[in-house]
Amino acid sequence: MFVGVVQQILQEVLHVTIRKLSERVVACLGLLVFSTITAPASFAAEPPHNVAAGIERFTDLGPTDPNSDITITVQLAMHDQAAFDAAVQALYTPGSPTFHQWMTDADIAKYAPTAEELATVRHELERHGLTVIWTDPLGLSIRVRGNAAQAESAFKTNLHEFSYQGRSLRANISDARLAGKAGDLVAGVSGLERHTVQPMLRRALNARNGVPLSRPAAQVQSNSGIESFLTNVCITKPENFSFTTPGASLPFANYYGHVYARNPDLACAFTAAQLQEHYGLTEAYARGWNGEGQTIVLVDAYGYADIQADANAFSRIMGLPLLDSHNFQIVHPYNIYPTNPGAATLLQWDFETAIDVEWAHAMAPGAKIVLLISPGQDSTDMLFTLQNVTHYHVAGSVSNSWGVDIDYIAGPLELAAFNIQLKLMVAKGMSVNFASGDSGDNGLGTPVGAPEVPSNSPFATAVGGTSILSHLYGGTAELGWGNNLTTIYDNGILDPPAVGGNVGGAGGGESTFFAKPSWQKNLPGTGRQVPDIAALADPYTGVPIVVTQNGVQSIYIFGGTSVACPVFSAIWAITNQVAGKLLGQAAPIIADLPSRAISDILPVDSAFNVLGVIKEPFGTTRYSATELVAPPDQPIQNAFVSALWHVPPSQETPALFNVVSFGTDTSLSVTPGWDNVTGFGTPNGVAFIKAAAAKK
Repeated sequence: MFVGVVQQILQEVLHVTIRKLSERVVACLGLLVFSTITAPASFAAEPPHNVAAGIERFTDLGPTDPNSDITITVQLAMHDQAAFDAAVQALYTPGSPTFHQWMTDADIAKYAPTAEELATVRHELERHGLTVIWTDPLGLSIRVRGNAAQAESAFKTNLHEFSYQGRSLRANISDARLAGKAGDLVAGVSGLERHTVQPMLRRALNARNGVPLSRPAAQVQSNSGIESFLTNVCITKPENFSFTTPGASLPFANYYGHVYARNPDLACAFTAAQLQEHYGLTEAYARGWNGEGQTIVLVDAYGYADIQADANAFSRIMGLPLLDSHNFQIVHPYNIYPTNPGAATLLQWDFETAIDVEWAHAMAPGAKIVLLISPGQDSTDMLFTLQNVTHYHVAGSVSNSWGVDIDYIAGPLELAAFNIQLKLMVAKGMSVNFASGDSGDNGLGTPVGAPEVPSNSPFATAVGGTSILSHLYGGTAELGWGNNLTTIYDNGILDPPAVGGNVGGAGGGESTFFAKPSWQKNLPGTGRQVPDIAALADPYTGVPIVVTQNGVQSIYIFGGTSVACPVFSAIWAITNQVAGKLLGQAAPIIADLPSRAISDILPVDSAFNVLGVIKEPFGTTRYSATELVAPPDQPIQNAFVSALWHVPPSQETPALFNVVSFGTDTSLSVTPGWDNVTGFGTPNGVAFIKAAAAKK
């Protein structure tokens, strides 16, 4: 019952040690960002290493099977790395002759590795038995396949299998370096480590049994019809709930406070029109600003056959234009298809793909959507798909609602590989947007090391999450996303209440690998801070999507920064439309916008948060609002809103009451200005679009 709702509650509180990296490693990781950066003292002075910082926290399961298959992408260093970095810097320096004059493949080729350098790396890989299966069109990287023994031989390292917080991964336990002179030509490697990329989504679940809230789409055929299934009025006026014990006067309990989901027949979520209005896009559409002429690229894994039909069912319900061959395209990079097409349903990528397509379309209904399907969900597969974007699908807005792993867990070679690729993409004028994560500080108990990879890259734009509470005090409040859940009555009074702690919240924090870029110079810390911007992500104030499962097309309620990322990516596409040109990476522009362009998300408190009194034969205990949502090891960082949630009864459990909170995101906290939950805030409609477009 309760376990079904408390998704992925992180049990282990980790102590994070910031890794000290030499200037050589800083260069390797590509930390030069748009203006000259001197590596902070905390990032220097030790010999370079590329074993994951968090490996000491992994459970070592022993050496990798030497015969196991392995696919590796090797990123080569530019032939003239310093000149390339300077050229990228100039693209983002106002007043530069090349400001926003984006690079073409021909421009990049001037800095690319020479044919001789490429041949040297290729020969070394093949010498150890690895087979080259793909070479980047500009010779920037090589993708090889073989077995673990061949990889260990080529990179002079040892690979082990590990488990960490319930998931499996592979990592090198000693420094990895390609043998011979080729080692000096390698800047990044993806695939020696194995990280299973996760979609950043959270379902709205029935708190009793963990079953997703859903309704057959056939029952809802229009925007007005959707109102029979959901409401955006999630919090209602305070009420008293008293609980007695049958046949006895004690124990007795009384709770008073806001009520969540007062009508159990209605899910709490926002329609497309409601979210468009909330983010000020209705006015933008009236001006003709709807993304027309722009392309949004969405990167997802596996794909599923019903996505266009599902997206069009969603569009009919929401009153949006339908998707056809003119505004929607599905691409399998280099015509490589998943070996298991059914994996999407097994691993939730069908839900993720539906969120991305349907909500990018909902917020920028005039834009074309290109859906890129990665053949798998290992990190090297996703990197391979991004490489395809770089050469064949140049777009101003690229949306990635997934994460490889957290900053503390991924190794430097993997981080470098993604960072190099993202640098190439921003050099071509793209904003590559990533979900910041759905588990707050990921159990680290500190924002250092918690950001998701690749959202932590200085060349990514990281999108955090919010909750939206309509009609709170007669208005609408937007909070940093973070939910705690407590059970107070489960067919009987619980004394003390079962305080479950955090069940989801926007990811963020400070990178231990990447130095703070110049456009974050006014932010705290020395590492790249995540996120940059935010949008709706709370599944308990979420959005509907249409997905076909087991032959039934149904509406489900979802959240996660998987929602926030396509929502922002769509708004950025509209911004490019208004600018009349590609603006490049969004993050530096966001950091330089006036306050009127961004709605600063602040802590929100309520005079009607839930309070409790329980009378027992041995005495009376009063529970404060904080005690009802915060476990002793998870102190609340901010003001918050909480509400009583009466879960619809079932035959097994006639009565269940919870307390759900909003604005309680692990050790991350919302503050005025930038913060590690919502970044600088949320886009403020036309004011955001105009101010950002003016940066052209």
